[in-house]
Amino acid sequence: MKSIYDFEVETIDGKKVSLSDYKNKVLLIVNVASKCGFTSQYEGLEKLYDKYKTKDFVVLGFPCNQFMNQEPGTNEEIKEFCSLTYNVSFPMFSKIDVNGDEAHPLYKYLKNEASGLLGTEAIKWNFTKFLVDKNGKVIDRFSPSTTPENIEDDIKKLL
Repeated sequence: MKSIYDFEVETIDGKKVSLSDYKNKVLLIVNVASKCGFTSQYEGLEKLYDKYKTKDFVVLGFPCNQFMNQEPGTNEEIKEFCSLTYNVSFPMFSKIDVNGDEAHPLYKYLKNEASGLLGTEAIKWNFTKFLVDKNGKVIDRFSPSTTPENIEDDIKKLL
């Protein structure tokens, strides 16, 4: 069986990194978008990251344009938006697909490890969140409407 640490991803700046760089950390992996009704969750994600990053917690943001064209920008435009609008300092990655034939292998793995409502695998919308423990095990999947603040207790239990 693959581990989350077997995946390679590309940063928003185009550098290849292995998720093994995040071993022994609690991860919150989120597909994000700049023009979504949930975009303001960037603020809560940044607050969580800032509050717990010294306790080995990291938010990983993966922009996705598969939901009503809500992330149309280039990686550079996305990075600028996140920085200027929400002062995002957590790691951001290159725009990916989370559903369909072109879905990033990481998201195929995440969806297989933690299904959504009624056992569905497909990501329903932006700001779906996956919580991963320090051993790389996918612990839970949260809907877009679940705010970062509502996940804080789950994160604290894993730290």
